Amino acid sequence: MSTSTTASVSTHILDTSVGRPAEAVAVRVSARSGREADWRDLGGSATDADGRCKDLPALPEGTTYVRLDFAVEPYFEKKQADAQQDAPANRDSGPGVFFPEVAITFAVVPGEHYHVPLLLNPFGYSVYRGS
Repeated sequence: MSTSTTASVSTHILDTSVGRPAEAVAVRVSARSGREADWRDLGGSATDADGRCKDLPALPEGTTYVRLDFAVEPYFEKKQADAQQDAPANRDSGPGVFFPEVAITFAVVPGEHYHVPLLLNPFGYSVYRGS
C-alpha cells in the first residue's frame, strides 16, 4: 500500500505460451534511493495459482528505483519435466531455458502504486506498467 511518502509495487506473471498464470515463480524486490545508491534487497515472495504475488515487501521511504527479479528457470524446468513425462518421445537435447531470470528495473515516485505484469514465454518476455 502506498502512502504520501512511499510508493508500492505489485506484479503478476502470465505464461503466454499456454495462456495461463505462472505459478510458484520466486520474485525478489530490491530498492534504492537515487541513481548512484546501492541496491537494498527487501525480500520476496512467490506467485500463487493466479500468477500473483500478494505479499511483496513494502518499499522504504525515499525509494526512487525498484528492481523485480523473477527466477523463471525453475518454473520452465518444471514445465519441461511435466511435458516430457507426458510425451517422452518429444525430449529435446537443447538448452532448457533461454532466459533463466528476468530483472526489471523502474523508477517510482512517492504516493504512486506500480503494478508491473510480466508476460512470459520460453524465448521472450514483455513488461508494462499496469493498473
